[in-house]
Amino acid sequence: MERSQIPEANILDSFRAQIAAATAQRSPLRIRGGGSKDWYGQSLEGELLDTRPYAGIVEYDPAELVITTRCGTPLAEIERKLAEHNQMLPFEPPHFDHFGSGGAATIGGCVAAGLAGPRRQFAGAIRDFVLGVTILDGKGQQLNFGGRVIKNVAGYDVARMLAGSLGTLGLILEVSIKTLPIPVAENTLKFECNASDAVRKINEWAGRPLPISATAWRGGVMAIRLSGAEAAIKAARTALGGESVDAVEATRFWEALREQTDPYFTEIPEGCGLWRVAVPSVAEPASLPGQRLMEWGCAQRWWITDADAQRVRLDARQAGGHATLFRGGDKQVGVFTPLATPLLNIHRRLKQAFDPAHIFNRGRLYPDF
Repeated sequence: MERSQIPEANILDSFRAQIAAATAQRSPLRIRGGGSKDWYGQSLEGELLDTRPYAGIVEYDPAELVITTRCGTPLAEIERKLAEHNQMLPFEPPHFDHFGSGGAATIGGCVAAGLAGPRRQFAGAIRDFVLGVTILDGKGQQLNFGGRVIKNVAGYDVARMLAGSLGTLGLILEVSIKTLPIPVAENTLKFECNASDAVRKINEWAGRPLPISATAWRGGVMAIRLSGAEAAIKAARTALGGESVDAVEATRFWEALREQTDPYFTEIPEGCGLWRVAVPSVAEPASLPGQRLMEWGCAQRWWITDADAQRVRLDARQAGGHATLFRGGDKQVGVFTPLATPLLNIHRRLKQAFDPAHIFNRGRLYPDF
């Protein structure tokens, strides 16, 4: 078991002082680690609260498959430490360092953004692996939720709720995350097919005991990643067919999807937006104009289009899902899908409970809070 030195108390005192001053003046605070995801969300407002001084791995016991770390710890540092013990963060969080302001992604920002990579559909989302968090709320109080072991939650699971909250509820100080072993072997297969056939095949295969860990379709080519024991992968290859992809090429492909360095994501025409559409995996591909890419067993669909937001969101809603303006486009249309009144009221009550002065990342999720 590894444990870091307890940090100087003046780091937390500094955080509390900033929170107290912002509360007294009713002025916003912008919580930020490396700034790698500054572009994500509605708007950036207020004085910067830099989380990076509060860094370090607090506790890591490889035998327990749990790591506890402070918010400012670089994500890459955590992944290197896990790799030394043949473990990983199962949801493959993107770093997006190349999109940010030059700083490295931190674990606090990773949890707050709630984003995941290609393995998410088959391993789970970040919220599924967050066991506990410690936060500072809008009153400067230190609150603990969950813990460092599995099945320790009673009542409302606040720890998971913070995943994807974009820092609007509090300053995440510390987080405990469940890890998993790195797969023994992996193999990627590719198939030529249209979008409708890809939806049908992937859903058919998802109902079979196959070691699928990622899927992607674009431009008439579908890729399937198999992960697990050598025998299981060999049997799956025989059952599925397809063309086996070179290991180095496959690693580059999935990494480019995870970090959005693939040309699909980097060559967005002027006037177009990159939309992330979440729909049931069995939904038929939409007829929107523009370029398409499907991931997560066809449940996550990317569109690069100049179609207006109303049309994109209507199409997503008719398919049983919702749409987010991920990058590009005009944020005045709203980055996230507008909430129904009951959900909006829940959001407002949570915001009032954790951040009564509305100082944390004001306007990052929705303009009115």
